Amino acid sequence: MNCAQAEAPTRNPGMPLDLDWVEATLVNRSAAERRATTLPGRRTVKKQWQAAWLLKAITLIDLTTLSGDDTPGTVQRLCAKARQPVRQSLLDAMEMPTISTGAVCVYHQMVPTAVRALEGTGIPVAAVAAGFPHGLSPLRERIHEIRASVAAGASEIDIVVSRQHVLNGNWAALYDEIAMFREACGDAHLKSILATGELATLTNVARASLVAMMAGSDFIKTSTGKETHNATLPVGLTMVRQIRGFREKTGYKIGFKPAGGIRTAKQSTDWMILMKEELGLEWLSPHLFRLGASTLLSDIERQLEHFVTGRYSAFNRHPMA
Repeated sequence: MNCAQAEAPTRNPGMPLDLDWVEATLVNRSAAERRATTLPGRRTVKKQWQAAWLLKAITLIDLTTLSGDDTPGTVQRLCAKARQPVRQSLLDAMEMPTISTGAVCVYHQMVPTAVRALEGTGIPVAAVAAGFPHGLSPLRERIHEIRASVAAGASEIDIVVSRQHVLNGNWAALYDEIAMFREACGDAHLKSILATGELATLTNVARASLVAMMAGSDFIKTSTGKETHNATLPVGLTMVRQIRGFREKTGYKIGFKPAGGIRTAKQSTDWMILMKEELGLEWLSPHLFRLGASTLLSDIERQLEHFVTGRYSAFNRHPMA
């Protein structure tokens, strides 16, 4: 697989809320689940091709720490891992150049630490905001948090929407909320977390995806990682098909980020296959696809070591931080 980075797409300017389009959108859960079930088995990659896909997956990871016990030292070590996610000896054995992760994702308080640790690397810092993970703090506070993270140096903002707007079918309120977040982001890219595990139906997921894109989201994201149910392939299929429809209607390319529960190398390739099958190779770029994860990288590095040496190693040989 060609690991060259695609050119960044034109940012999504948003569009007026089209309620007819939103309310006409329906999802057949059984059909979506059947299609999602077939994806992992239809395309399998082995040996050197698997190694290439896994190296590509690393460049798509938003390497994340969102723990209550995060410290500046933890974040600094995570940023060091983002800069050098694979041991140099493994890269040398595969005759690969140095690669880095797609971004580092942290809480607002840790943004300055991450920005300093990644200075000069080109690796963006993403901050979770807008009352993450519940999205229930006062609107003024959520907007202030976004602006503060941008001022601190975050170039991507992962906001979380108010689930009540989706569950009540109040699409105008959801649109207005996300549009305000988009304005608060300024030049920083807006990644809208839908918390799909709390939206009850795939039709709600599809409609919320559309509204988020209409309001100007640059990415739509499945989960905070804190819900009981996080990223699943049927949910991902539902969301990427809305991305495809939005591009067909408006011409704008919106990114997609599954997050929560993605822990194994096999899962990362399943998600990449979904993107390739539904949106094409163009979407296998950090500009349009990210994998939100904290432990995924360790398993990918183990698989790469097996490819090089023929042996699996313990996880403690591939520390995250």
